[in-house]
Amino acid sequence: MEPVRHIRSRTVVLPSTNIDTDQIVPARFLTTTTRAGLGAKALFADWRFDAAGRLRPEFVLNQPAAAGCHILVAGHNFGCGSSREHAPWALIDYGFQAIISTEIADIFRSNALKNGLVPVVVDPPSHAWLVAHPGVELSIDIERRALALPGGRAVEFPLEAFARYCLLNGVDELGYLLGHAAQIDAFERAHA
Repeated sequence: MEPVRHIRSRTVVLPSTNIDTDQIVPARFLTTTTRAGLGAKALFADWRFDAAGRLRPEFVLNQPAAAGCHILVAGHNFGCGSSREHAPWALIDYGFQAIISTEIADIFRSNALKNGLVPVVVDPPSHAWLVAHPGVELSIDIERRALALPGGRAVEFPLEAFARYCLLNGVDELGYLLGHAAQIDAFERAHA
């Protein structure tokens, strides 16, 4: 995992509430154990493609303005539903680095953080402003746990200390433990 310290991007807005993990990645795509290609074929598949597999031009991610956006502004309660690590995998594979909402489901948030996708929870007025201004350029500072809006206004967001450490240092939980292998071995030898 690469360190994530700062994200700067335009936004794409998908304001629907209660977007669940089956809408993010339909169950038929869960047979894969690789991440590559999930963004192109599985992410919001039932919304992005019609029954014949053609792109739906009216869906926001299929519109030219969404190209190159790394921040998704989503409606309330994003990522609810079943635990599905494929959901953050697909979002990351598509190119997203952060999700902003007023609420992000706990299991999705945990899976996102373990994979380097930054879940940003903001207050309702800030969220309403973001929804009303799609395509706005934002800056997210992981160290400060702050989102910078145009005009310089900063919006702080919660980020648990260990998750923040892992993002800033580009390690997951296993990488963190392996980074302490010498101390673990010394403890084991001392307490054998």
